[in-house]
Parts: sequence; structure tokens; C-alpha cells
Amino acid sequence: MPTAVDLFIPCFVDQIFPQTAMNMVKVLEAVGCEVHYNANQTCCGQPAYNAGYKAESCTVARKFLNDFPPSADATERYIVSPSASCVGMVRNAYAELFEGTPDQARYFGLQRRIFEMTEFLVDVLGITEIPGAVLPGKYTYHDSCSALRECGIREAPRQLLDAVQGLERIEMAETETCCGFGGTFAVKFEAISVAMAEQKVEHALATGAEYLISTDTSCLMHLDAYIRRQQKPIKTMHVADVLASGW
Repeated sequence: MPTAVDLFIPCFVDQIFPQTAMNMVKVLEAVGCEVHYNANQTCCGQPAYNAGYKAESCTVARKFLNDFPPSADATERYIVSPSASCVGMVRNAYAELFEGTPDQARYFGLQRRIFEMTEFLVDVLGITEIPGAVLPGKYTYHDSCSALRECGIREAPRQLLDAVQGLERIEMAETETCCGFGGTFAVKFEAISVAMAEQKVEHALATGAEYLISTDTSCLMHLDAYIRRQQKPIKTMHVADVLASGW
């Protein structure tokens, strides 16, 4: 029986990087998943939460719980997303938002089912290679803060990427250092944010890699903006786009 999966497509991906979402679907279906999508889903509440609007973010989070209920036949249906940032929000911040409320039990049930795409493939399904994935060149990997610190994701994306035909990894210096995006941080502290992006891109360039890859489109958007503005010779890619390359 195929593994049933509910897609969680965050705002960033839906509005700016829809092809990344489509590529995730492509990868999940290629490994035998039965993919479902609730078109009524919206934001997880992270922007409001990070800006300090707890009551407003709780309202959005409650809608999220309603949008991803347990399956009717009581079988486990995983929730999979191409964004470690938003998965981290649901896994961790919701604990504070729903503490002591009637929704707390529903949150605990959802918390067990939600995964970022690469950790789902590796840690849940035991898949470390996507057949047919091809991308010639060298890459370096950016550990997003949310993936590494909120979700404990480090090895899974590297395992999948290292198995892509023609792709070679070269680790950059300070790969675990923040890229400078941080949501509203990039707006409130623009100069610091840009300086952090510069540092990250320079570390990536020093490896000689052609691709800078990560699990979070928000980090990649921030870094790509700096790369384009400064006309640097490196390309950003999301893991899902890499795994869907070549087939």
C-alpha cells in the first residue's frame, strides 16, 4: 500500500516558488507516495508569531490544525513540506500557542505527523537516493537555522544530494551560520542582514561550487537576491528542485 502524504505548501513556496512544490510532488510520487493536497490550507502563522502577535498567530495555527486533521480511517497520514522553517514553527512554537488549551491534544497528534521533505524521505521512508536524479557539477550546502536548530536536520539532505548523479559536495566554511534572512529581521536590520548574506555567499564561492543548495526557500530567496545584485557566479537551488532534475 502506498504511503499516504498530505502536502503542506508554505506561503513562500506557493507565491514565489511554486515549481519547488511541484518538484516535491514529483519526487514523492516517484518513491511511491500517495499525495493529497487540501487547497484550503493557508499560512502556519510563523510571520505573525515571529513579529510578536501571539493571539493572531494562534488563530492562524488553529486553522492549520483544522486543515490537517487525522485521516478518517485512522491510518497514519504524514504531512510533508519543502520548508524546514515552517515545519519547525508547527513542531515547536505550537507547543506554546496551544499549551493548556482544548486544542493541545490535536496539536500533539499533528506534531508527530509533520516532516520536512528530506527528513521524511530518509528518516521515515528510509530512502537515500532518488532514481534518475542527475545534476552535473559541484555544490555546497547551507544549513538553515530552522532545519538545523529547530528540526535537527543535517545529514538527510546531504545524503540525498550526494546520491544525485554527477553532483559533488564541497562543504563551505561556517555552513551552520545564519544567512541573515530571519523574516522581519531582514527588514528591521537591513545592513546586518545584507552583511550576513555577503559572508555566506563568499564562503560558498570560496569552495568553487556552482550550486548553493538548502531546504528553505526563504534563505535561498535572500541569498539569491544578493547573488543577483552583485552578479556572483553561483546558483541557488532548493533540494526538491535538485532531486527532480534530469527526469
